[in-house]
Amino acid sequence: MVLSSTVACGDEAAHVPSDKKITVYSGRSEALVEPILDRFQQQTGIRIDTRYSDTAQMAAQLLEERDRTRADVFLSQDAGALGAVAKQGLFAPLPADLLDKVPVTYRARTGEWIGVTGRSRVLAYNVDQVSADQLPESVFELTGPQWTGKVGIAPTNASFQAFVTALRIQHGDAKAKQFLTDLKANGAQIRDNNVVTVADVDAGKLAAGLVNHYYVFELAKERGTTPDMLKARLHFFPDGDTGALVNVSGVGVLEAAISDPDVRTFLDFLLGTEAQTYFAQEIYEYPLISGVPTASGLPALADLKAPAIDLNDLDTLAASVQMIKDAGLA
Repeated sequence: MVLSSTVACGDEAAHVPSDKKITVYSGRSEALVEPILDRFQQQTGIRIDTRYSDTAQMAAQLLEERDRTRADVFLSQDAGALGAVAKQGLFAPLPADLLDKVPVTYRARTGEWIGVTGRSRVLAYNVDQVSADQLPESVFELTGPQWTGKVGIAPTNASFQAFVTALRIQHGDAKAKQFLTDLKANGAQIRDNNVVTVADVDAGKLAAGLVNHYYVFELAKERGTTPDMLKARLHFFPDGDTGALVNVSGVGVLEAAISDPDVRTFLDFLLGTEAQTYFAQEIYEYPLISGVPTASGLPALADLKAPAIDLNDLDTLAASVQMIKDAGLA
């Protein structure tokens, strides 16, 4: 929605009238976020017009529409897409009191986006096919002969694309390109998404797969059991390996919507106890505000040995997508 008047981010926006509706462009799947969006609408009376697509496509749509967009808020699957949109000047800086709800690691250094949940990259592996002593210390080991034809990836998924960007940041473009080329040559198994990858690991169709941590928990929930009863288990890469990247889902607000009080109500809800508890206990992501417990069976966010990568640097999404295509993986 385009407002007839705007106010500076640091000012109170209460004088801008509420029209009880906002438009959200969501790069997160409808199945994951619709329940909590429905709760918001029921509790506040604010209607959300939600447009769903994958994160990369939604970011591209915003970059194409620019100031013609109907979007008020971009709900993204990863920091890279948020950074790419922010870099084009489409987001307004968020209020300091909102930013302060989340650790500085999980928000834009210039305040134009903020994390909502944390998600760690992991290796999901089948316990019947991979023993504890065979688990890799580094993601680079997956190009070795012992993993030939055994590893699943979802190269069109935003989380894989962000992982490739992290490789480029931590090791340089040449080494990232070589890793992707070697992964292709080693018979990496392409899957449409992380859900299929984890299901195939559990079924023994794959020995392992590079995914986000919560998909194993979601599979267990779907089957009415617990993660420890599945064949698919989680391996968190140690010692700051790129394979252990901790990314965020998050939000940015389009410039024309920053003074809309309904948008602020929505952001406060996403970073409030109810929504953060939903994300932690129902879809098993890491809450980013204090006082909300992590799902049982997951290591604490603070205990993860994530690589020292600034999430603000994950904004070169297009270059990573092209590198994946050039390697023949998409």
